[in-house]
Amino acid sequence: MELFSSVIDFLWNYLMVEVMVVLALWFTIKTKAVQITMLPEMLRTLKGTTQKQSGENRTISSIEAFLMSLASRVGVGNLAGVALAITMGGPGAIFWMWMMAILNSATSFVESTLAQLYKSKDGNFFIGGPAYYINKGLKSKTWAIVVAILSVFTFSFIICSVQSNTIALSSEEAFGVAPLWSAIIIGVLMALTIFGGVGRVAKVTSMLVPLMAFAYILVVLCIVLANINQIPTILKMIIDSAFGINQVVAGGVGAAIMMGVKRGLFSNEAGMGSAPNAAATADVKHPVNQGFVQAMGVFVDTLLICSCTAFMIFIGAADAPENIEGIALTQYALSSTTGAWAYHFIAIIVFFFGFSTCISNSYYGEANIRFIKDNNLLVNIFRVLMILIVMAGAVVPLDVVWAMADLFMIFIVLINMLSITKLGKYTYLLLTDYKAQRKEGIVVPIFKKSRIKELDTPDIECW
Repeated sequence: MELFSSVIDFLWNYLMVEVMVVLALWFTIKTKAVQITMLPEMLRTLKGTTQKQSGENRTISSIEAFLMSLASRVGVGNLAGVALAITMGGPGAIFWMWMMAILNSATSFVESTLAQLYKSKDGNFFIGGPAYYINKGLKSKTWAIVVAILSVFTFSFIICSVQSNTIALSSEEAFGVAPLWSAIIIGVLMALTIFGGVGRVAKVTSMLVPLMAFAYILVVLCIVLANINQIPTILKMIIDSAFGINQVVAGGVGAAIMMGVKRGLFSNEAGMGSAPNAAATADVKHPVNQGFVQAMGVFVDTLLICSCTAFMIFIGAADAPENIEGIALTQYALSSTTGAWAYHFIAIIVFFFGFSTCISNSYYGEANIRFIKDNNLLVNIFRVLMILIVMAGAVVPLDVVWAMADLFMIFIVLINMLSITKLGKYTYLLLTDYKAQRKEGIVVPIFKKSRIKELDTPDIECW
């Protein structure tokens, strides 16, 4: 296991960090810093995303697709992942997590816009994602199938096993619930939800995500406000750890960057090809609309929710035992400032964060299974298999689950990032078209593929 972890760390240190940073910078430059320059437009778009554009009762609205992807993003990575980043990379890891969130929001914009452009109609719903835009845009059925298989294993099996593992650890710490019982409860609730299809998944996540995020942010904000005098010191510590001379000499900056990028990616998932599966389901008038919405999701996930966890840990876990890490560190930090009830509160929040991620990722897997072969029996077999694997994830050792997550992320990120880099030129054309319509005074830009000759092809089905 030690050798396996060392190989994964080597790949992340000397390959993945460079790929993620360089391509995120590339997308930021090519979109003219869309995540910053178009921020007012993102907010305006998000306010107007509650309506389904086609008027069909069973399609998914833009805000439902946003919440479904946010449910996937906002998981245990926001609690346990941040704690691990701080433990292994020091306070400076949080700074690099922030920087990558700002850059990666451009990556999320590109991949989600492409998902909208190349989406297909599946009955009364839209369906799409990396497999679809690789197949249609790059004309590579083989690589599309490879990425579809990797997506199933990465999002539905491995990452969801991380969620169930953390739920089990948190529940055992807070309530004394044996991991086996946590596994059974998760399995039953997942079965009741995911067998209802994308419509039920969208409805459940649209209820769970705002509720759980608001409750968590409210509690942490109260803690931060009660300890507001510590914030300048904490910010200085983060910056010093990210750039300080002592850290450079000790090699701590490299560890901070690596952990910030890796745990930040696991949290906001920009570039992984997960959010595009949800982005494609939205019923919108222009592909760029959903690109804006999903880019905003990266900000919400990392700059808001991950930051809440980080500040809470810095405030409450200064005297934490050396051997405490992951979700236990987050629980310790909150309990030290608010009391023992915090263990129960974090356990409940972790459950909702983790469960919403599992059910969202179940749809991601289903979308990719349907790409390989659109067969209801095969989809139902996948659902049963996913439930069993996620239940097993609740009872296996923590280091095994995280190592597998890191390994599978390498493959899916490399393929997806290279694909959207090649297809990115179409996103830039769409962004130019959107800006031109807004400049003409059109409040709600509408896209038709005939507007851009490069996109007027049979592969663009829904526009």
